[in-house]
Amino acid sequence: MATRDRGAAPNSQAAPDQGRPLRRLVIVESPTKARKIAPYLGRNYVVEASVGHIRDLPRGAADVPAKYKGQDWARLGVDVNNDFEPIYVISPDKKAKVSELKSLLADVDELYLATDPDREGEAIAWHLLETLKPKVPVRRMVFHEITEPAIRAAAADTRDLDQDLVDAQETRRILDRLYGYEVSPVLWKKVMPKLSAGRVQSVATRVIVRRERERMAFRSAEYWDIAAKLDAGGENGDSNPRVFGARLVQVDGARVATGRDFGPDGQLKTQSGVTVLDSAYAHRLAESLHGVDLGVTSVESKPYTRKPYAPFMTSTLQQEAARKLRFTSERTMRIAQRLYENGYITYMRTDSTTLSESAIRAARAQATQLYGAEYVSPTPRQYNRKVKNAQEAHEAIRPSGDTFATPGELHARLDNDEFRLYELIWQRTVASQMADARGTTLTVRITGVANTGEECVFSASGRTITFAGFLKAYVESVDEEAGGQSDDAESRLPALSEGQNVTAVELNPDGHTTNPPPRFTEASLVKALEELGIGRPSTYASIIKTILDRGYVYKRGSALVPSWVAFAVVGLLEAYFGRLVDFDFTAAMEDDLDAIAGGREQRGNWLSSFYFGGENGVEGSVARSGGLKKMVGEQLDDIDARVINSIKLFSDSEGRDVVVRVGRFGPYLERMVANPDDPQGDPVSQRANLPDELPPDELTPEVAEKLFSTPQEGRRLGTDPATGHEIVAKEGRFGPYVTEILPEPAEDADTGAKKTKKAAAPKPRTGSLFKSMDLSTITLDDALKLLSLPRVVGVDPESGDEITAQNGRYGPYLKKGTDSRSLAGEEQIFSVTLEEALKIYAEPKRRGGQAASAAPLRELGIDAATQKPMVIKDGRFGPYVTDGETNASLRKGDEVESITDERASELLADRRARGPVKKTAKKAAKKAPAKKAASKTAAKKAAIKATDPTNVVKKGTTKKAAAKKAAKKASASKS
Repeated sequence: MATRDRGAAPNSQAAPDQGRPLRRLVIVESPTKARKIAPYLGRNYVVEASVGHIRDLPRGAADVPAKYKGQDWARLGVDVNNDFEPIYVISPDKKAKVSELKSLLADVDELYLATDPDREGEAIAWHLLETLKPKVPVRRMVFHEITEPAIRAAAADTRDLDQDLVDAQETRRILDRLYGYEVSPVLWKKVMPKLSAGRVQSVATRVIVRRERERMAFRSAEYWDIAAKLDAGGENGDSNPRVFGARLVQVDGARVATGRDFGPDGQLKTQSGVTVLDSAYAHRLAESLHGVDLGVTSVESKPYTRKPYAPFMTSTLQQEAARKLRFTSERTMRIAQRLYENGYITYMRTDSTTLSESAIRAARAQATQLYGAEYVSPTPRQYNRKVKNAQEAHEAIRPSGDTFATPGELHARLDNDEFRLYELIWQRTVASQMADARGTTLTVRITGVANTGEECVFSASGRTITFAGFLKAYVESVDEEAGGQSDDAESRLPALSEGQNVTAVELNPDGHTTNPPPRFTEASLVKALEELGIGRPSTYASIIKTILDRGYVYKRGSALVPSWVAFAVVGLLEAYFGRLVDFDFTAAMEDDLDAIAGGREQRGNWLSSFYFGGENGVEGSVARSGGLKKMVGEQLDDIDARVINSIKLFSDSEGRDVVVRVGRFGPYLERMVANPDDPQGDPVSQRANLPDELPPDELTPEVAEKLFSTPQEGRRLGTDPATGHEIVAKEGRFGPYVTEILPEPAEDADTGAKKTKKAAAPKPRTGSLFKSMDLSTITLDDALKLLSLPRVVGVDPESGDEITAQNGRYGPYLKKGTDSRSLAGEEQIFSVTLEEALKIYAEPKRRGGQAASAAPLRELGIDAATQKPMVIKDGRFGPYVTDGETNASLRKGDEVESITDERASELLADRRARGPVKKTAKKAAKKAPAKKAASKTAAKKAAIKATDPTNVVKKGTTKKAAAKKAAKKASASKS
């Protein structure tokens, strides 16, 4: 039911008839937002949610209206021959909603479209206008926060629909449809079915693949220096330590090489003025420096100033939430949406770092109250920035209202994730109006001559913060992969002066190796896409979700690792559709779309040039190259699927190319070797399976040789004496296993038909190797024991059920009927007795099937949310982390040995946020939806008429019950 309130209205214009107040229908996207703003607007407003988009381009051929099905462009859902006119269809699940809105519209005097204040919100408003076809005045109501003053102000100051913004969003939608529907079929034909290409997702995938290529090509370099501990003498104090650290930076005037002096090939970038120390020289030099006189040759002190960080916009919020809270981009945006819709923060899809005057006043007042006037900036700070491809100006993400609620004040009203994200936004906003942090940096050079004659220079650096300023409230996290020092970190040095002697307490030769560029995390990928000008910051969360869901990328811990399918797809796009995944071209396309939004470019002309070709764009652009349609048509026949799906890695010790082939059933390793049956003939293919969990950069020549040692057909172990079947050991997608080779079914002598149908053919026995087993050393006896599983332990004397011991994909366990219990170790599968099994079943069942007798795999620290100790246990479905109340399975890339407390807390928080597992209920008989919708609409119409003084409606329980029922509809965010 529509949400309404009986308070006073923001304005009270009279209707043209009978002098009654105007009645208005306000449409927002989500029921949560509708419930929140209705009390602010008053009794003459009825607020209803469209629940996201009500119509879109056809999702498939079945959705295309019958009158268009014969057209050659119908599959696109866009009439490319008629100014790129899109076909819009109402989603089947929104038809009842549209009928409901039309019915409500019939009883009001004005329609307010109050969708989100961005391009997509403007487009949703336009679709509502086009679908509902109202005969009453229509106004666009825009607000950036859901507070009573903001909502009342928005209702009093409406505007017309911005057609340029609508055109820009529609152009993006059409462009994405043309790109996806023209290029994706190429991937289906040349790589594998069900793949997809996208204007931004393909470029984002390329960014990740390029980084993995860099890691694969990287060659490490070794270099050494000397780490010294020096004693300045005098008193040792907290503010001025006596002993400090320094590093060797120069030998005989030549700078000692560090990691940044080496290129990705492991060679020095320049030989001039740089010396590379090896282990022997570093040890010899350290030895010869013992006992020599060391003196301070220079002391350089500089003032240090750090300005506050700008308030959050969408991309920086996603990055910082990933670093500080371990949230994914999707999770961050989902929580931010809830905070916005419930009135706690301003609109969360924004490219702006600007604060309103009232917000600046609120932040300064709160900073003064909490930290003192000296910690507040002398003048208000405004953070204006020119954002590439910026959307129309919004305010930064900040706490809502003219005064900010502290996190403590909202603690009881927010769940744990909401509280943590709100606290982050609040801290950043308040800190943005605080004073600069000030301090000093100190660089000291210490020189001595070794006994072997070399002049050696050591360097020590320190930083002291003399006034914390904004750091008192907030410190931005540092990317783990990039490294570096946080802004509040201090490293103090003793008070030193030129000519002062110091003593070497320790001189330790220290070896280092250069590291490949780090893989992208969600935070660093968002930052990279923003710097490249690719896509919209508000869409980064959905882009990352898409490439993960499509299997182009998977996570290893927090790192994003590309799959071999991604390598094949990116390789094809680079070779044949290079402009479509070119970074500069994609960023320039965003500029063109912004020109449409600004009214500087005409939508139809731009789309025509992009699709059919034209003079628009720079030299070499898609338009100048003949357009997308021609590009796809001409290139398709030239694409050699075998070449595209062959990713060369390296040559082996005999000069043979080792490649990864992407096949229809997954990737595998291949090289051409001499035919053992005909050494002088043509070489034959040697293949090996690739484990899913093996990242591309870890597929080294050594690993490849190990995989080739167990070919695809498996390593023959011998013959099962009981069945006569050959037993082989194989490497599969989910790990190593053993299996038997069954003979081919005999053919009928009369008909030639096989006696056994394919569907009824017996399946070979298989068994996963134990963790203690190795594919290269497993014996026939080991394999036969694995194939004998499940092992019958005995029969439960009470229930009569058989108890078996089995080895599953997630570890060893007992099974009795439908009741499974984990075993502590794999060896128990063959040794557990009936008595022991009954004892295990007599104990209370642990969550996740963990046996009580099993010790934790690893003990962790305290969960930040519950303050309870965390441990990792091994359950039936693999290792999981628990705080005693909540269990969360470790995910792909999480390792028992290396998982951090922060990551464990993140897994537990994510599991809590998803709530308990819902049990599937029995299907109820279907009710007539039309009748239900009709009754709901009738109740809403009655609610509207109740505001008319000429209508007297008796209140009853039926209407109240209908209102409550409708109010329980699930909240849906904008798609």
